Amino acid sequence: MAVTTLRIATRGSVLARWQADHVAALLRAVDPQVTVELVIVSTEGDRRLDVPLSTLGGKGVFVKEVQAAVLDGRADVAVHSAKDLPAVTPDGLVIAAVPERADPRDALVGSTLAGLAPGVTVATGSQRRQVQLAAARPDLVFVGLRGNIATRLQRLDEGVADAIVMAVAALERLGLADRMAEVLDPEVMLPQVGQGALAIECRADDDVALAALAPLEHAVSRTCVDAERAFLDELGGDCDLPAGCFVVRAEDGTFDVTGVLADDAGRVHRRPMSVAAGAEAAAARHLARALREAAS
Repeated sequence: MAVTTLRIATRGSVLARWQADHVAALLRAVDPQVTVELVIVSTEGDRRLDVPLSTLGGKGVFVKEVQAAVLDGRADVAVHSAKDLPAVTPDGLVIAAVPERADPRDALVGSTLAGLAPGVTVATGSQRRQVQLAAARPDLVFVGLRGNIATRLQRLDEGVADAIVMAVAALERLGLADRMAEVLDPEVMLPQVGQGALAIECRADDDVALAALAPLEHAVSRTCVDAERAFLDELGGDCDLPAGCFVVRAEDGTFDVTGVLADDAGRVHRRPMSVAAGAEAAAARHLARALREAAS
């Protein structure tokens, strides 16, 4: 590989830095001679923790400044949680690699779902999580919660709620899997688009970075994430709707595509499909249209 140094733009949170360091390790495994430098970027989503994400503008608040660092040449590569990305990639950038996906599921911290007494409080800043938990347990009370992993766990320990919902992958990456009381089955809690996956961007015309990142691509993970992002794109690209999509390859090589969307009354509409390889994105878009109609 001709690369000697790659500059990786990343948010400054502990989890974001873990993800960037993980990508750096993957790059070094391909070419031990590569040098990686981290470019830490502050994002609006990190600075304004007192404001709900829906008010700030949804998904893009965690990625726009990181993407800008690549576009303006301060960095060569950006590492994102795929779930934070709007469905449309900015002009000039490309998702060059999606490494193998980690566990995409959500988990309850503080209590199992069955262990929550009637009327107790669950904290989550996600409408997707709230509507699905409310469908399973209409007796629960919900409050908002933002902040990094440590802050949210601290708030739980301080008694802000009886349980919180967090991504399994985030807890496992930070060595906090022991905090999980229950991993929620996708039948109960369908994951967010791209949850558990990393998306690595670079400039579309940067042949050196593209070549360096190509070996990090995991084909099945990319197929599933691309299809889920097609679902999001069909719903509006960077929408903050109470929606989720999950695509997984079955043992027979087909793909199971499931979408969920709640209507204004909080009723959860869910549709599954099983399709042949190559039809995943089209199926996801079909589900998005069908769910939007059902929820209207």
